[in-house]
Amino acid sequence: MSARTLRQHARAIFDAALAAADPSRAVERHLARIDFSRFHNIYVLGAGKAGASMARACERVLGRRIATGLVNVKDGHTTRLRRILLNECGHPEPDERGMHGAERIAALAAQAQRGDLVLCLISGGASALLPLPAPPVTLEEKRKLTGLLLAAGADIHEMNAVRKHLSRIKGGQLARLAAPARVESLLLSDVVGDNLDVIGSGPTAPDASTFADAAAVLKRYDLWRRAPKAVRVRIERGLRIEIPETPKPGDPAFRRVRNTVIGGNRLALTAAAARARELGYRTLILSSEIVGETREIARMHAAILREAAHTGHPVKPPACIISGGETTVTLTPDGNGLGGRNQEFALAAAIDLAGVPNTLVFSAGTDGTDGPTDAAGAIADGSTLARNPDARRYLDNHDSYRYFESLGDLVKTGPTHTNVMDVRIMLLGAPQ
Repeated sequence: MSARTLRQHARAIFDAALAAADPSRAVERHLARIDFSRFHNIYVLGAGKAGASMARACERVLGRRIATGLVNVKDGHTTRLRRILLNECGHPEPDERGMHGAERIAALAAQAQRGDLVLCLISGGASALLPLPAPPVTLEEKRKLTGLLLAAGADIHEMNAVRKHLSRIKGGQLARLAAPARVESLLLSDVVGDNLDVIGSGPTAPDASTFADAAAVLKRYDLWRRAPKAVRVRIERGLRIEIPETPKPGDPAFRRVRNTVIGGNRLALTAAAARARELGYRTLILSSEIVGETREIARMHAAILREAAHTGHPVKPPACIISGGETTVTLTPDGNGLGGRNQEFALAAAIDLAGVPNTLVFSAGTDGTDGPTDAAGAIADGSTLARNPDARRYLDNHDSYRYFESLGDLVKTGPTHTNVMDVRIMLLGAPQ
């Protein structure tokens, strides 16, 4: 197979994953099972990168039954709606627009009464898009802490354990505000394991984490003294039981709450594998739960692809090896580059695949963005380093975006209106 054919096939396989992760169809399928005639008022609330398409599906199904609605979405991830307001906000760092939207969402939830329905739409990015800091923490202080956690390489579970305890809406507290109304939460999972209390920081799910967990995360990454004083004050008050914990399993706030995961990474990988088989590849899904340091995970994937090329194990060519999940990039103090975990994955893999013919690595985020860039990811193959041998310097500087930009190998999709973590595709063409 030619390099061009491998690239075309990789994009077709990724597009199949995106189609399977379409939240609009998933929302419509779920709403078809609910009898809405028994509710007085229906409120549509939520946040996330897929919020626009999820809200659009609600309008198609419910129409004028919707009393009002407000969903916080990432800048540019919007569409035209009639009854639900889409509030564009900053991501990955929360901003004032997100905070004002979260205040209005909290007020609408508190307005709901017994006999009403609150439809809560949560998708990837909801944690950052639904900022409502709890006193004495300010939005700026929460932003600073988020930046520290991201730079330290904290995973989403650790970040959410902290954010839930600095919020008035996360960690089951939106359900507490909406009680005693009925709450139906539809969740598009962007977290490994699809844990209800982690997706979007679990605004309508019982919270398994505690103030002690939040403190432990900050100390684990040596951030306790570097965190804003107000953050430490709130967590310390929680440790002394001077302020209430987030609601736990069995709390009365959840008596009329149902949380349903309507889509996730596993479904996307399964669809990608089916498309690969249609294109003639022997296909292997490694896992949808891969986490860890990006460049180390990339080296492991490259080693598997090299083994398949040399021995036919674990799968003979033509082969497609697929994985999902969400890795992390730990920034170095002297790094000042531009990129994201998918671009860094492709760059690290390219170094280990240098000179291996008939191979290709494609890594991209299903939301269409990778880090603070306009790319979803990048493509690399056995000839990448020959085209720009300076890969190691770019990698050490976390400057994968500019490296692949110089080669024209960035993957750009624009907003996809979904988010089910990352999809990594490794292709090994048939022997020449």
